[in-house]
Amino acid sequence: MEKQVMTPTIKPEVVGKKKPFVPKKRREFLSRKASDKLWFWLFLMPVLIPFLLMVITPFITGIYYSFTNWTGGLAPTEWVGLDNYRGLTSDHRFIYSFYRTVIYAILNVLAINLVAFALALLVTRKLKLTNFYRAGFFLPNLIGGLVIGYLWSFIYRIVLGASGLGLFSSSPLVSRYAMFALVAVVTWQYAGYIMMIYIAALQNIPEDLIEASQIDGANALQRLRNITLPLVAQAFTVALFLTLVTAFKQFDTVFSLTRGGPDIDIPVWLQNALGMEFPRAVGSTRLVAFQIYNWGISRGNFAVAQAQAVVFFVLLSVISLGQVYFNKKREVEL
Repeated sequence: MEKQVMTPTIKPEVVGKKKPFVPKKRREFLSRKASDKLWFWLFLMPVLIPFLLMVITPFITGIYYSFTNWTGGLAPTEWVGLDNYRGLTSDHRFIYSFYRTVIYAILNVLAINLVAFALALLVTRKLKLTNFYRAGFFLPNLIGGLVIGYLWSFIYRIVLGASGLGLFSSSPLVSRYAMFALVAVVTWQYAGYIMMIYIAALQNIPEDLIEASQIDGANALQRLRNITLPLVAQAFTVALFLTLVTAFKQFDTVFSLTRGGPDIDIPVWLQNALGMEFPRAVGSTRLVAFQIYNWGISRGNFAVAQAQAVVFFVLLSVISLGQVYFNKKREVEL
């Protein structure tokens, strides 16, 4: 009998797709968002650290010293509370300097913005040598305030004086017109910089609007009032803010041009308001910044100077923020 050979049953092999080799995902040390923040702060540190050391720290320290009797240096100090601030309410020099600073700021802001806007309208026309004019008007802004003060002091005394062109018998810097002479110098220096802001705004006005208004018969004044001014309202907000803050902080040009003089008698209204029996001499161009410097450096009373600086900072913040708020509302109305 023949033996039956049993062949093993071969199960069909299940052929499947091979899974590709996927390496294990490396665990990230930081998330993408955290990594971006880390790089942000790393790039910010070279600017942030000097700002904290040179601006914020002295500002906070100055506020502390305004409540002491600090006289400068490492001399021991005592806490005097609000005495330095109370003294400012009867300090005729500080009150008058703030009053003169307000007058100077109004004159300066008006003069700079009017001149700058007029120059911007001039150089945005299709004239020959336009770029040369822009560079020439902007050039005075590159000169330091101290240098400009000494330069214009020579111009007022020698060039325009009796020994020069003879426009002035004596320098206006020693007369009652010293404030106007100071405004003229700062306007000459700063108008070119503000002009660049207005140029950027004027160049963004669509040409279609200008052409359409000309076709409709609008004259230059009507185009200025109904098209140009509304479309450059944002530039006015920025320019007014910059000129206002700069006017209140004016120091270097005053230092080199007038030294806060000439001295005049305190106005009668302020003399009566402070209950003064006799008039006192005050500087006609002694602005707040120069007044603070005078109290700290010249008199050595740094605590009172710090109190004046704190009050000045608060008042300037209120005025500048109020100006921005008002101009923003005007932008909407225009």
